[in-house]
Amino acid sequence: MTEPRSDAELYRIKFVRRLPESLAELAGPEHGVVDLPSHVAWSGVTSYDLDQPRQRMALYNTVLHEGMRADLVAYLNRDFLIAQWPILRKLAGRTVRGVWEEAFPELKDAL
Repeated sequence: MTEPRSDAELYRIKFVRRLPESLAELAGPEHGVVDLPSHVAWSGVTSYDLDQPRQRMALYNTVLHEGMRADLVAYLNRDFLIAQWPILRKLAGRTVRGVWEEAFPELKDAL
């Protein structure tokens, strides 16, 4: 018989299942205004200007926490994610940060 999983483990698994196979899949836009769908930005701001650093960071934080695999691929940009990971990792929750850094060592290398 299998032991029931803890809430923390189930929370972590949720993020692991959403990860892309590789960072190369992240082909999101580099500039312009992005309107996130309601299943990602379900509370508050839904439109982000990627040319405004604070708005870009807010979009990335929202997508990292709320996005499904297709959203991660559509809205996150590989080069920006790696370049800004030292800052983004401080905004991301511990679980999200841990899952991404375990799956993609190049993020830890950017530190």
